[in-house]
Amino acid sequence: MAGKTHEMDLTTGSIFGKLIRFAIPLILMNMLQLLFNATDIAILGIFVSDMAVGAVGANTTLIHLIVNLFIGFSVGTNVVLSKCVGSGNKEKARKVVGTSVLMSLIIGTALVFVGFFGAETFLTWMGCDPILIEDATLYLKIYFLGMPIIMLYNFLAAIMRAVGDTTRPMLFLLIAGVVNVGLNIFFILVFDMTVDGVAIATVTSQAISAVLSLIVIVRSKGYGKLKFSCLRIYKKEFVDIIKVGLPSGLQSAMFSISNVLIQATVNSFGAAATTGNSVASQFDAIVYTVGNSLALACMSFVSQNYGAGKMNRVKEVIIKTFILIFVLELSVGIIVILLCDPLCRIMTSSPEVLRFAKERLIFLSSIYFFCGFMDALSYALRSLGKSTTAMIISLCCVCVFRVLWLNTAYLLNPTFLMIFISYPISWVLSIIVDFAVLIPTMKKINVKLKKEQLKTEELAETA
Repeated sequence: MAGKTHEMDLTTGSIFGKLIRFAIPLILMNMLQLLFNATDIAILGIFVSDMAVGAVGANTTLIHLIVNLFIGFSVGTNVVLSKCVGSGNKEKARKVVGTSVLMSLIIGTALVFVGFFGAETFLTWMGCDPILIEDATLYLKIYFLGMPIIMLYNFLAAIMRAVGDTTRPMLFLLIAGVVNVGLNIFFILVFDMTVDGVAIATVTSQAISAVLSLIVIVRSKGYGKLKFSCLRIYKKEFVDIIKVGLPSGLQSAMFSISNVLIQATVNSFGAAATTGNSVASQFDAIVYTVGNSLALACMSFVSQNYGAGKMNRVKEVIIKTFILIFVLELSVGIIVILLCDPLCRIMTSSPEVLRFAKERLIFLSSIYFFCGFMDALSYALRSLGKSTTAMIISLCCVCVFRVLWLNTAYLLNPTFLMIFISYPISWVLSIIVDFAVLIPTMKKINVKLKKEQLKTEELAETA
């Protein structure tokens, strides 16, 4: 592909080299996002109060539940567009891009009404501490007013990832994040705002990322170009996206539902536990995002190579993704564990909050590579046409298991740490079942491709 398009052909060349080149901007982008999110929390902790930190933290799981359901559709965009790139189908790629952009705006507009009018009700259902609920509701309402912008950015980022461009989304996030931090301080110190200032700053920064990304895909000359004449819902492309994206979104939502139940259980330990959990999640998410970024890279690689019919390369991509996940995620996890006390003290000085934060952080950070393995396998299955199967595996091995855990093993020893022991067990269960499905799926695809190749050769001989 032409270098000036910033697109990357993932079907040729060194897998390790391209995987690292593709994944590093993704990792940095997600790290920056976490840094800016952590900065939001730190600024609230320094200039406002621990209660403000808890109010934002109480929203995290709920936002993931609602938003991830629909961001899952962007995974469908990534997979379908990547296959277009691998197979060289530029006409279909144009339709996928146009359909995806319009979908994002429609979904975002619908979520404005869901989030704004249901904010307090949702938080009440989650058992949010009454001390936190007023500020938590205010934050959630403002956040959902910006949902069309947030959805648009996520779909545009998926389009750029699908064509191998991860560098510019990272640069756009860096610009937006710096603006976000500046606006946080400005709104809190100058206008004496609290969680509302943080929410407005977050939406504004997302708008900057969305505008910059939109400019890029409009001016693009490659597979990721948006032509305004194609800005409509194409039935076939829409169905293709939904086939992958709907199960993916439901899978994310089900993860979030189980996390909502876990958050409700955390909330039962009081405001200090809620705040401590929020603080810890800012830092163990650093470890998680390394593996998840590599898993996302794996999805684009698998999709493009599947589209190109290169199944041996698909196998090699999965193996090398596992190696990178283990080495990088374990290394980052150890660093976070060693620095857990000073990291947590950036956000809070409360001994009780610190106790809860460090308990979660030390336990999860050393074993997150299992989660990375699970994500990589799940994304690979989606890329190979098994999105519904991947969803069912996650439902049974992760979501249902965690709910059962909270109602059985946890009740035998109802401690804060016991809540999170369910995480690694569910990851390993999912990995085992994912492999049991992935191996025969790849064999069937190989047989099908060989038959198609033989048929093509026979037709060529008779022509």
